[in-house]
Amino acid sequence: MRAAPLAVTALAAALLLTGCSSDSSGSGSGGDDSAAASPGNGTTCRIGAMDVEVGPANVAPAAGDTGNIPVTLTNQSAECTLDGFAGIDLNATDSSASLSPAEGTKSTKLTLAKGTAATFTLTYTRGEAGAKASLDVKTLNIALPGAGTAKSYKWSYGPVQGRSDNAGDPNASVSAFSPVGD
Repeated sequence: MRAAPLAVTALAAALLLTGCSSDSSGSGSGGDDSAAASPGNGTTCRIGAMDVEVGPANVAPAAGDTGNIPVTLTNQSAECTLDGFAGIDLNATDSSASLSPAEGTKSTKLTLAKGTAATFTLTYTRGEAGAKASLDVKTLNIALPGAGTAKSYKWSYGPVQGRSDNAGDPNASVSAFSPVGD
């Protein structure tokens, strides 16, 4: 009865192949958080394979002041690439807003070996609590370029001012990735 071991081997191989994911579309369609190969650009960094540190921040103390929040990503998996800008969403109780790159900022492509880190900065203008033009942010979602998943982090830096009377267009931006250390 040699067919049984062959069938088990074929089934195991099929399951292994269906467990692989190479979703790098950024479509938010899911996929796993491990580093996965994506056609044409090597291996895309995944947020789930990173140790993420948000802050310590240079918090804006009062409405109209500017604050800066550094985010450090340390790769805990195989070598991967960051190519583009971090996807950042600021979430309030009943609305959210996506951040754009800082004006005039160009992205850089970084390759992170296991144990190496990159950083980027969120810059925001603090809004007035309860004002129509302020987004009362509760959480911050961070996604990496080319990856379909995000992680949520508590926001404790106060409301974010809108660019006009629209809190859905926050006066906040994200910088390009830069390497940490040598």
